[in-house]
Amino acid sequence: MAANVDPLVVGRVIGDVVDMFVPTVSMSVYYGSKHVNNGCDIKPSIAACPPRVTITGHSDEFYTLVMTDPDAPSPSEPTMREWVHWIVTEIPGCSNVTRGKEVLSYAGPQPPIGIHRYILVLFRQKGILNGLEPPVSRSHFNTRAFAQELDLGMPVATVYFNAHKEPTNRKRHH
Repeated sequence: MAANVDPLVVGRVIGDVVDMFVPTVSMSVYYGSKHVNNGCDIKPSIAACPPRVTITGHSDEFYTLVMTDPDAPSPSEPTMREWVHWIVTEIPGCSNVTRGKEVLSYAGPQPPIGIHRYILVLFRQKGILNGLEPPVSRSHFNTRAFAQELDLGMPVATVYFNAHKEPTNRKRHH
């Protein structure tokens, strides 16, 4: 089981965003046909629309998904850490994110400089989260504080990918 969190340790996801945890739910994330593995590179252009996220878990339980970027605006000076990209609550176990309730609409990665990490963290809810307001700002979000505030406990699954600004296509001269 420990092998699952190794890439999260190497990628400093554990430390920067979440604390050490034991994954108990499996979460699969796809952008189009591209399966997201920890630490893989995803082009911002293919991540413009929300990914398909399928989770295991218990069908009588609900889960919350948070997606953040701890490297905003740049990995060397993440002064806006974390930038929150997406929040979905009330996702039934053994289903997918479209069954949940979108609290904060999805914003695709648009890293201005450097390689940014985009982290999807799944929590198990202890009950229904009524009247949850979206954060006032996407910047300076804190996944740990969010989880604490809502009594979500430790993550049950985490997947992350890297993205950097795509080169602008230069027009070909004929």
